[in-house]
Amino acid sequence: EESLQMWDLNKRLEAYLARVKFLEEENEVLRAEIQSTKGSPAGDSWRAKYEEELRALRDALDHAFREKCTAELARDNLYEEVQQVKSRCQKEQAAREEAKKQLSLSRKELEEERRAQIWLKERAVQLEKEVEALLEVHEEEKAGLDQEIASFSQSLESFRCAPVAFQPVEVEDYSKRLSEIWKGAVETYKTEVSQLEGSLCQAKENLWKAVEDNQQSQLQLQHLEKDLVGLKARKEMLEENLARQWQEQRGEAEKFQLAMEALEQEKQSLRGQIAQVLEDRQQLMHLKMSLSLEVATYR
Repeated sequence: EESLQMWDLNKRLEAYLARVKFLEEENEVLRAEIQSTKGSPAGDSWRAKYEEELRALRDALDHAFREKCTAELARDNLYEEVQQVKSRCQKEQAAREEAKKQLSLSRKELEEERRAQIWLKERAVQLEKEVEALLEVHEEEKAGLDQEIASFSQSLESFRCAPVAFQPVEVEDYSKRLSEIWKGAVETYKTEVSQLEGSLCQAKENLWKAVEDNQQSQLQLQHLEKDLVGLKARKEMLEENLARQWQEQRGEAEKFQLAMEALEQEKQSLRGQIAQVLEDRQQLMHLKMSLSLEVATYR
């Protein structure tokens, strides 16, 4: 049994020694290649080229980051300008609505003034008709009174006695009263006519003011429409510039992302190579320790 164990240990030791010898030879070859690569100008040029390419990629990355910051600042400025244009458009729209409201109010006032003017004209015609009727009634009453006075004077001439007692005092009082009433009616008519004329003049002034306000509102509305058209054109231009800058920024971001992915892949590959080398060295160390333990056990 001890012989079999010794024979097994010898076989394992031979295998381990062969494996160690092979690994040491391979390690020596790799070390020589590394030393030759480090000492040769080709290796230095490759390393310098790699470092130069890495430096160029870092510069491109910094340049892309600066361009990204610049594009973001320009985007923020454009967004603020668009917001200002929108607020101005809203103000112009509110002013336009206010002008429309003022125009509608002016039109309503104009219609009311026209209606008032028509009513005043109708009232003036009606008052003229009433005055003509009053004049006709007054003329008829005056003619009746003249006839009564004439008949009364004829009846007075038939009486010779007491001429003072039969003077037409009541008729004169009645005539004076009628004349006073007529004068009062005329004064009232003149007062009403003057009031109507004053109301008509005021209505005309209000009408002219409403017409002027309407013209001013129309001019202001035209100016506001022109400003609105200009603002719409500026808004469209700003939106086009913003869209173009967004496209440019997206293209640069895609290029930057591709460069980052390439660098990340290269980084991962280098990490994998370094991890493989470390793992090989770790395995070699474990193998050396195992062989040392086997040799010590064999001894």
